[in-house]
Amino acid sequence: MLSDLSDDLRNTNFVWQVVAVLLCWGLGWYLARLLTKLFTKKELDQSKAEKLRVDRFFHALQLMLTLGLIFIARAVLGRWQPVHLLTVLIPLIGSLALIRLGFYIFRRTFVRDGEIGTFLAVFEKLFAGLVWLGLILHFTGLWQDLFDLLDDTKLPLAHNKVSLLTILQAIASVLVTMIAALWASAALETKLMQLPNMHMSLRVVLSRTGRAVLILVAILVSLTLVGIDLTVLSVFGGALGVGLGFGLQKITSSYVSGFIILLDRSMSIGDIITVDKYNGKVTQINTRYTVLKGLDGGESVIPNEMLVSNPVQNYSLSDRSVWVSTDLVVAYNTDVEALLPLLVETATTIARVSKESSPSAYLVKFGADGLELRLGFWISDPENGRTGVISDVNRAVWKLLQERKVELPYAQRVVTLINNAPDKVSDQK
Repeated sequence: MLSDLSDDLRNTNFVWQVVAVLLCWGLGWYLARLLTKLFTKKELDQSKAEKLRVDRFFHALQLMLTLGLIFIARAVLGRWQPVHLLTVLIPLIGSLALIRLGFYIFRRTFVRDGEIGTFLAVFEKLFAGLVWLGLILHFTGLWQDLFDLLDDTKLPLAHNKVSLLTILQAIASVLVTMIAALWASAALETKLMQLPNMHMSLRVVLSRTGRAVLILVAILVSLTLVGIDLTVLSVFGGALGVGLGFGLQKITSSYVSGFIILLDRSMSIGDIITVDKYNGKVTQINTRYTVLKGLDGGESVIPNEMLVSNPVQNYSLSDRSVWVSTDLVVAYNTDVEALLPLLVETATTIARVSKESSPSAYLVKFGADGLELRLGFWISDPENGRTGVISDVNRAVWKLLQERKVELPYAQRVVTLINNAPDKVSDQK
């Protein structure tokens, strides 16, 4: 190969190969840029992580298009002159395209927050090393010898002997099909989450169902490629059914409950709920569990079965507004008719108090120590907590009472002391 390439360098027609390579590279860059803008137009206006993902897609697409154009150029130029330069560049550019495409798929599938974990970084280096090793074996002519060596190496497996090449091909087919299924499910989830007219619960249901179907198809395809008869799965299915009937009831119930929650739309991501002793904002609805983030920052993992079998109080199912109230006791000589409107006006001045639904004040009870009043109001952001807004309202009310010199009575109790001195008993003589 190097000898043929050296002969091409002394040929005057070699310049046409160089021109063809430059044209293929430029045309591949232009087509990749055009297709990237066409298919990822919405993603360009999103976060920095999304833009970085689009850039990776562009580089992989450019190399693949350039590779295809060089194939065409070699077929055309090969009719009139030697094309050894193009023959050498095809596996080289193909290896670069494979590495770029693999990195894009890995990070699109396994990276969620823009941070690459240690395992993924090591896996990418291993993948790139294997690709470069294959390229070196191709250029040195040792590729076929390695295949023959792996095919001749037999390993005992039960009562049969299986070649090492078959085992490696089986592992590769399983990895490729599973990664392809996970990548397709991640792309499907991204597209579904961008649909504005679809309810969030339905988006999550479709994404979870799509992921399960794609993984199932990938498993079946990989088993077929390995050479395993799918009829053996009937035995496994029977054993799995028995296991689900006895040992996996809770887990299965949680999975089924997860789909029920998503389909009946009783709650969705962002709702404020209370179940049993847990309360907070729904941040994740997975197929087995739901994550609640409390107002103190703590997260609770709730099995979906618990959300279906127990009563759930949803503060934002149909309306996010929540009623909040605070109580106070004033003296009996207070002018209640003048104080109640002032309390309503004071609550209205607080920023978090809803202006659409006006606050209200009531005379609740004639108490032992004074008149018991209640000031109620609505808030539209229960996810921010109630303690803060109640404190703001109480401070404003306290300022009003001081300005109006309204008396807040202390508890008054009458204590009667009974003299239980012993009666005088006369001495009997």
